[in-house]
Amino acid sequence: MLVLAGQGNPGARYAGNRHNIGFMAVDEIARRWRFGPERSRFSALVREGEIETPGGPVRTLILKPQTFYNESGRSVAEALKFYKLKPADLVLFYDEIDMAPGRFRMKLGGGAAGNNGVRSLTAHIGPDFRRARLGVGHPGHKDRVQGHVLSDFHKVDQAWVEALLRALADAAPLLAEGEDEKYQTEVMRLAPADKSDVPRGRQA
Repeated sequence: MLVLAGQGNPGARYAGNRHNIGFMAVDEIARRWRFGPERSRFSALVREGEIETPGGPVRTLILKPQTFYNESGRSVAEALKFYKLKPADLVLFYDEIDMAPGRFRMKLGGGAAGNNGVRSLTAHIGPDFRRARLGVGHPGHKDRVQGHVLSDFHKVDQAWVEALLRALADAAPLLAEGEDEKYQTEVMRLAPADKSDVPRGRQA
């Protein structure tokens, strides 16, 4: 079984925030692959379904922790424990400020790099889970980071956001088969993003 967890904050006021692109990603995957209805479980909103792959369908759980972004590890750990899964059976989708808007990278394990949601997961299940990092850009100075991630995407962002979400969902069979590098490549082929958008002269 595969668990696809999104990072985000619960409630309508946060729904369009950059910080919630993880929720948006797993919602689009659930929609594309016609998962079952959303219900409450594991202090999260969950949907169950299957992703069709050349090797057969892969049973998948979509998980959106409702514990707020910085405490999401508790919800994820509860789900993994219930299904007797390993951290490697989890893919976490989350916003990455140190990547240009629209860029996408897969990564296995590593540190939190200042992301409190990732830090929460590491505290509960260890660092060895799969990470789907979604670039949202950096505001230019560390003092503006919180306001940046907790503000909505601008209208000019909608084209690349929608293209990226569609690509994440359409390429999901590769993810379900554990082909993370191929998944990354296919997502960027379907939704190419301009590398030059990486902020320059950023003050850490």
